[in-house]
Amino acid sequence: MKGIAAMIASGRRLTVSTWNVAAINNNPFEYWITYNQPYEQLMSDVESFLETPGDRDVPVMDVFNEDMFSKLDGRMQQVGWESVRSYWDNEFKDRKIVSGFMKDKLLGSKRLASMPDRITNTINVVGLDEPVCRPTVINMYDKDLSSLDIWWSKWESFMFDTSLQIQTTKGIEQKKPYEMLQPIKKSKYPDITEDEEKVSLPLQTMCGAIFDAILVHIMSTVSTPDEWQGIKSNIVENLNKKKVPRTLEILESSTYIRSDIITLQEVSGSFIEQAKSRPSLDEAFHIIGPENMDAVRDQNSVIFLRKETFPDGASAEITSLVESSFEQRVTVPVAKGDILAITATDIDGTPFVIASFHGDTNGLATKPVLTATMKAISSDSNLANHKLIFGLDANTYEKAKPGKQQGVLDFGKHYVSHGLSSCWGDVPDPQNYTTYNSRTFLQPQLNKACKKSDKRANGDVNPKDFILFGKEDFEVESVWKDNTGDKVYLEDTAFPTMSFPSDHGILATVLVPKSTAAADEL
Repeated sequence: MKGIAAMIASGRRLTVSTWNVAAINNNPFEYWITYNQPYEQLMSDVESFLETPGDRDVPVMDVFNEDMFSKLDGRMQQVGWESVRSYWDNEFKDRKIVSGFMKDKLLGSKRLASMPDRITNTINVVGLDEPVCRPTVINMYDKDLSSLDIWWSKWESFMFDTSLQIQTTKGIEQKKPYEMLQPIKKSKYPDITEDEEKVSLPLQTMCGAIFDAILVHIMSTVSTPDEWQGIKSNIVENLNKKKVPRTLEILESSTYIRSDIITLQEVSGSFIEQAKSRPSLDEAFHIIGPENMDAVRDQNSVIFLRKETFPDGASAEITSLVESSFEQRVTVPVAKGDILAITATDIDGTPFVIASFHGDTNGLATKPVLTATMKAISSDSNLANHKLIFGLDANTYEKAKPGKQQGVLDFGKHYVSHGLSSCWGDVPDPQNYTTYNSRTFLQPQLNKACKKSDKRANGDVNPKDFILFGKEDFEVESVWKDNTGDKVYLEDTAFPTMSFPSDHGILATVLVPKSTAAADEL
């Protein structure tokens, strides 16, 4: 006796867990987290400053002063850029820091402050274990930023004097941060004028400096350097530097180390290496990453197979077969590393296709990827008798924007149409949430910021994570979700928290084989 029949005879269950562990966030202040009262007060005070600044809405030149601009303009001319003195005098120095700069929607659509932040916020350097950070409030920069004068000295030196060895499409190159900036093209960002496009490099550098100066000014106004920098340091330590070790601690806890299959998403190359170096995880699991790893975004789907259940590990990777099964002439928004699909055979001789998938932000790739997976299985006679286990961050929404986001109920109908069910049943509950996160006011896209009082109502609180399987193969014995690491899900808690380092909850289920599946094997 072998296969599902043997599994039934032995009373064996299949425990499957899935978790989008979430890539490390370079900005420790970007999302509301559950921490402590001083943190809550700080973030509320920043919100108040930006929402109701009153007489604190001072001119830009009161924060980023004339001397700073003159020095910056001189440095930019020294590297061969045009002066932006006319823009400073006529358009920027008299703007109010909140209403005229931080909340200027046109400035946002031109990307004049967000573009330089995106490129220079956190820079991966060849040969260094940790990235190099621009001196700003909104990244992991860990040196003193207690005053504008201290900040400016460090910012200027970083942008124009710090030479970094970085990996580019041309290979390893030595560049200073200002050399990494890219022109802002009117063809891509139509709100920028033709004249601004011509000087977009020095103009965005000036706007980036003003942006960072305002952030330091806000923090110095609503808090003391020791307090806000201490809070930032603790968050960075727990949610950034200790993120991978804490994630691995949860996976090697008694709750999850007994899983037969774990599918993970948004996994870094370093995470895989650290997992393999942990004796408990290495002894328990075959740890499988995609053959074609995403080394640029460094976000990959990964599968852990319990060695007791799958002694031979993965027999083949079939990711390319899935990707080649997309409908022709249809663009599916998947990136390198988002899909991992493998085959494996368990101790009873049952062959499986096991997949892990990270959906795009709007979930528009989720249905096409599932369809392609089913097509890949049906198109290959060698896979016809394989049982599918599919763990995914589907990025589905309770109240999806039609045509722009993937609704959760529609996704339920889709997987049922393929003969599948899920850990949530055939009809998922739209209010069975697995995420609860919302942006603060300490990040470049203030249009996406949520007030403290609205962080649940206006945040990303959605039913996003699934475990799928053949409806005729298995049924659910139990299921749980977890946003604490202790097999407990706190519905009213925004996460990550200081002890739970992801913005997605863990999802796990115990599956029981169906007798109909055993009959099909005969």
